Amino acid sequence: MTPSPADDPKTLVSTDWLARHLRDPDLRILDASWYLPDAGRDAKVEYGAAHIPGARFFDIDEISDLRSTLPHMAPPPEKFISRMRAMGVGDGHQVVVYDGAGLFSAARVWWLFRLMGKTDVAVLDGGFPKWRAEGREIEDMPPIVKDRHITVSRQNHLVKDVTQVAHAAKLGEAEIIDARSGPRFRGEAAEPRPGLRSGHIPGAKNVPFASVLNADGTMKAPTEVKVVFEAAGVDLAKPAITSCGSGVTAAVLSLALERIGHRNHALYDGSWAEWGMYDDLKVEQGPQA
Repeated sequence: MTPSPADDPKTLVSTDWLARHLRDPDLRILDASWYLPDAGRDAKVEYGAAHIPGARFFDIDEISDLRSTLPHMAPPPEKFISRMRAMGVGDGHQVVVYDGAGLFSAARVWWLFRLMGKTDVAVLDGGFPKWRAEGREIEDMPPIVKDRHITVSRQNHLVKDVTQVAHAAKLGEAEIIDARSGPRFRGEAAEPRPGLRSGHIPGAKNVPFASVLNADGTMKAPTEVKVVFEAAGVDLAKPAITSCGSGVTAAVLSLALERIGHRNHALYDGSWAEWGMYDDLKVEQGPQA
């Protein structure tokens, strides 16, 4: 069997790749399913009912900075270390992350591992829906976990705060790429989180995260992904800052940028949950300029 062109253990791997490596002793699989409140789905319950053999559940809301009033902000390194050790994920492991939507929240955990300096991590292309559709093995029991040592080195250049994003927007020194839907970006649809203004960061470009995906939840080929960014007016020669509603689907765009060889990208962790909250931050509505 020839490897899929998607197979890159540092970005994206196919279901075929995972099936071949499922019993590798140094493989760790994470179910990072997460859904918006209006989705009517419970990620933990779904994990308990069925998951890929050996998968551990990665709770995006809990493995976060709970000191912040913003949703699931990146955790302090010491908390990440504590949680990964308890899950038996450590140094020398190849990590594969998937979610129950196809390719939605798994990219957020891929980005989080990279933020912590861990690069042997990939997203499962098409996620659990593709795995199940292919009739592959599943189980309903959590794995037996042994504590594993893990070292991290936070890569501060991979994340931006509101001050840095405001500066970049004012000077136009980076492409701010918004992964939300067109209606939310243009301010035509209300935000799912109450109390937020509608619109987008001035100068941002809109690349809805679904536009870099195929209908089956797999990521489009790098050549197609590049066309999507360019069609949205993104200058791929400039540094990029990805954003969305709360820093989850922004990571899909970060993964897509990495896939096309764009290495100078960071994620705005607060995203619209933060920017849309403060009246002193400018907001644009309507189509991008």
